[in-house]
Amino acid sequence: MKNYLKSVFVIFLLIGFIDVHAQIRSGYIFGLNLSTLTLKTKGISTEPKTMIGIHYGGFYDFPVTDNFSLQPSLLFSAKGSNYKIDSVVFSISPIYLEFSVIAAYRFDLTVLKISLFAGPYFACGIGGYKINSGGELKNINFGSGENNDLKTFDFGLNFGAGINIKGFLVSAQYGIGLANLSPVTTLDSEMKNKVIGISISSLFASK
Repeated sequence: MKNYLKSVFVIFLLIGFIDVHAQIRSGYIFGLNLSTLTLKTKGISTEPKTMIGIHYGGFYDFPVTDNFSLQPSLLFSAKGSNYKIDSVVFSISPIYLEFSVIAAYRFDLTVLKISLFAGPYFACGIGGYKINSGGELKNINFGSGENNDLKTFDFGLNFGAGINIKGFLVSAQYGIGLANLSPVTTLDSEMKNKVIGISISSLFASK
């Protein structure tokens, strides 16, 4: 919990500093992840159970036209899954520092302001935990090889839509991981992140 609070403070500090000096539009994002980490070995898939996590961070808005903008963001994002293989139950929940750049298009309907967006993300594993069938909590090891749980780096695509409600954007997005995160691939093993994110974000005008 202390690490989460420290990271929130650092993100707020960075966004405030850049916004003051560069006078660009900035915002904060908070939300939930409904994630699955697909698992396949020797061509056989293990059905993952959805895990609930959180994401938070900040973003910047660079207008290209009145309705179109580019939005780079930096988030802390908790993902993962629960599994049951035969009678063995275990969980894995990696935490990522995730950088993304989305292209957002905004248009006004009669009563609503709608945003559509899409773009790539790049993520680095920085922590997390795993729970084995005995209920023992352990830290995740990132890297390649049999002694590790997941590869460190992930990348993929995000796309979604949002509704502007009194200055706040309520959005839903789907993130599909394209990187194979399995630390061992000799058995044709494959692990990939898939996340449905529900977020609330705010955008502050230039100073």
